[in-house]
Amino acid sequence: MSNEFTPPPMPGYGPPVPPPPQPLPPKKTTTVLIAVAAAVVAAVLASAVTVSVTGDGDKGTEAAPTVTVTETEFADGADPAAETDAGDEPTAEATEDGAYALSDTVAYENDVEISLSKFSRGVSHDYASPENTPYVKFTIKVLNSSTSTFDATSMTVNCAYGDEGKEAEAIFDDGLDGTPDTNILAGRSLSFSWGCELPKREKYLQIEVAPDFDSETSIFAGNVK
Repeated sequence: MSNEFTPPPMPGYGPPVPPPPQPLPPKKTTTVLIAVAAAVVAAVLASAVTVSVTGDGDKGTEAAPTVTVTETEFADGADPAAETDAGDEPTAEATEDGAYALSDTVAYENDVEISLSKFSRGVSHDYASPENTPYVKFTIKVLNSSTSTFDATSMTVNCAYGDEGKEAEAIFDDGLDGTPDTNILAGRSLSFSWGCELPKREKYLQIEVAPDFDSETSIFAGNVK
């Protein structure tokens, strides 16, 4: 029996080696989510910029209060407010609160307008009431802008003068007959003269006029030369 041992032949190849794992493709979901998130951020930033710009624009274009300035044009091109020696016409000056200037026109709720003009001084005659009394004469114009007839007989006129407001008597003399005894048709006007006691040394005059018993009394005030 032989002691020689012959080993079995070695196989030519080892066990098969598994192929290396293939890299996974990038997930499209992640890319899409990132893109959407970026778009949202961009939209938010754009909205913020838009709101900011719009807000500033609104403030810049906000309508300011409308102020209407009425400019008075005088026939002779001169402003009577700059003239202090205009005969017996009232001098222009600021009046107290609630009073109108002697040259103002007042419109009442019943669509009647009253204005004063043609101020002049004088002395009543011997046969006047009161007699031999210094006074100021002026014209009262009544414009009926309503659609009905206005009864001018219901008008009241009262005067006062001086810094202490002394009551002045009404003067009844030639051409000074008091309030008119007539009606004023719609759209028509009526002018009449009125006289108030005014001592020669006094300049300040206050005239209270009411077109009827249902209307408020308007106070005209100012200096008469």
